[in-house]
Amino acid sequence: MPPRSRPSSGPSAPRPEIEAIVASSRQLKARQAILRAIPGIGAVLSTMLITSMPELGQINRRKAASLAACAPHPRDSGTRNGYRTITGGRRHIRPALFTAALAAIRGNNRFADIFKNLVKAGKPKRLAINAVMRHIIVVANARLRALNDPVSN
Repeated sequence: MPPRSRPSSGPSAPRPEIEAIVASSRQLKARQAILRAIPGIGAVLSTMLITSMPELGQINRRKAASLAACAPHPRDSGTRNGYRTITGGRRHIRPALFTAALAAIRGNNRFADIFKNLVKAGKPKRLAINAVMRHIIVVANARLRALNDPVSN
């Protein structure tokens, strides 16, 4: 019996068909250029956000973070206050966002400052990385909203 292939755990390079569609569309190319300008976001995540989250730029920051599966959700019941955990959303985006957050915190940008301040305040590094993931998606949403908004142009 042949060995079973395991699904990949991390993000992979965008398929050539998707890259061709993005390259042929003026609007998608502009969205990708804006996303690529954000620290940490590369070819894989920008293509993934364009294809998996077409709503990005048209929704508020809380919905964007929730759709990207990086918003904190309470685990409370009655008088019990549980931990806030990131759940739900489009879970296949989270590993790519995690990779983008790791790349962003190594630079000299606002995401690195956010990470350093949270760690300095005593927060666990995993929580600080999740906060950077959320900030990346919120910034991407705001920049794409500015692209869609004719008043700001």
